[in-house]
Amino acid sequence: MPDITPTDAPILEIRNLAIRIAGPAGAPRVVEDISLEVRAGETVCVVGESGSGKSVTALATMGLLPRRALEPAAGSIRLEGEELLGASPARLRALRATRMAMVFQEPMTALNPVATVGRQIEEVLRTHTGLGAAERRARILAILQQVHLPEVDRIFASYPHQLSGGQRQRIVIAMALVLRPRLLICDEPTTALDVTTQRQILGLIRELQEQQGTAVLFITHDMGVVAEIADRVVVMRRGRLVETGGTQEILRRPAEAYTRTLIAAVPSLVPRAPRAPVDAPPVLETAGLGKTYRSRSGLARTREVAAAEGVTLRLAPGRTLGIVGESGSGKSTVARCVMRLIAPSAGEIRIGGTDIARLSRRQLRPHRRRVQIVFQDPYRSLNPRLRVADTLIEGPMNFGLPRTEALERARRLMPLVGLDATALDRFPHQFSGGQRQRIAIARALAMEPDLLVADEAVSALDVSVQAQVLTLLEEIQDRLGIAILFITHDLRVAAQICDEVAVMRQGRVVEIGPAAEVLRRPRDAYTRQLFEAAPGRHWDFANFRPVALAAPAEA
Repeated sequence: MPDITPTDAPILEIRNLAIRIAGPAGAPRVVEDISLEVRAGETVCVVGESGSGKSVTALATMGLLPRRALEPAAGSIRLEGEELLGASPARLRALRATRMAMVFQEPMTALNPVATVGRQIEEVLRTHTGLGAAERRARILAILQQVHLPEVDRIFASYPHQLSGGQRQRIVIAMALVLRPRLLICDEPTTALDVTTQRQILGLIRELQEQQGTAVLFITHDMGVVAEIADRVVVMRRGRLVETGGTQEILRRPAEAYTRTLIAAVPSLVPRAPRAPVDAPPVLETAGLGKTYRSRSGLARTREVAAAEGVTLRLAPGRTLGIVGESGSGKSTVARCVMRLIAPSAGEIRIGGTDIARLSRRQLRPHRRRVQIVFQDPYRSLNPRLRVADTLIEGPMNFGLPRTEALERARRLMPLVGLDATALDRFPHQFSGGQRQRIAIARALAMEPDLLVADEAVSALDVSVQAQVLTLLEEIQDRLGIAILFITHDLRVAAQICDEVAVMRQGRVVEIGPAAEVLRRPRDAYTRQLFEAAPGRHWDFANFRPVALAAPAEA
């Protein structure tokens, strides 16, 4: 928590805000009767599922509602006493960056890909100050140092694509804070980041807040983040305010049923009860698995990058093996090698006892059915032009199943993944994100595989939908005895679904064992680092109480 006593006068004051779809006076309202305030030095977290109105409220505050799509219908938004609703576009432009600023979720889309970092931050200074070129450069280098970026001269001259995700988010924060605004709005700024990078960004925002006394309105669906940083919490659902209060009060004693459901859905680091070992031949075995990427540019020496090296895993039927680690750790490379979407450079990959590591495309075909994958983003992995029925029958028909039998199998799968049979006649865009992921799971199960690879399959979902999909995977596993290789960067998710956990770093497995053992008593320093970075690690959200976790074992 920021070690600051918030002042009495609010920096941001929203009263009875309503936002409607642009059009006639009776147009539907997407936000109704929202009231909240944020004081200097205070962090107020606005939480809720997708569609709750969190981001729309933030955009209305910044004067960034999409024109001819949404418009304020009632209420008031005051920044240090100045009314923002009805302010002219010129006045709103003058206030942005100087007195209020916003950090968006995806920095790559918030930054200009064809302009250097220094030039983009300089644009803010050119627009709002009369500083000379030398003064602008000095101010930019100072703020880059303040957000703890390395080699600030190099960063100044770099393009966004030349930086990591965490560095790009630091750039966006630097751009937002370079003129020391009184209000900072953060819209899911850490959702797509690894836990260690997420912890660094949250710590950075808190540090800058302490230095500048900034009021922070933080939008998130992650109650773990709320537990780490919030002074007060505002809960929204379907455009309305459900509940508001102090962080401890909301987390320990939520008054509303929706708030209790939202908090209880958050995975904790308390591992699930261990299941009895399975005495059966493994579905998947890898031995010394490695993947090295080689690249060469002109006359330059060939560059080699070992994305995976010496990876040895074993997965039995009806069990879930989680591979966890940061971006670049090699976990998705291992998953793609297991799927034979890419060819390994070394080692063995045994599926049902058969080594598929060196098989040709033709030789692989009979084995494709046995291993299926569920990707992170179902909207991108499903063909938008195919109805669900056609999506589900395509694979089985490619392997010789008659159309009538494939359709019957698809109908049987619908209730298994919690959908009605009428879903077969609809297109992917007609479903919510969680429903689309259920369809992606059904497509994988239509092949009746022995192994399901879930590559960050729940990381893009709201916590309540995430909990539903995790429960669904467990129910499917219990009924079908399928083995699951679960790829994730979130130790909390791994704790809820995995029987065994392998931790990867820089292409190597640094620790592997039963989930309860790895998560309660991590031995490797890197595992302990991941453990300490997990937001909300000291909370058992399902039981609305803090939890005393065992001290990590020393190496």
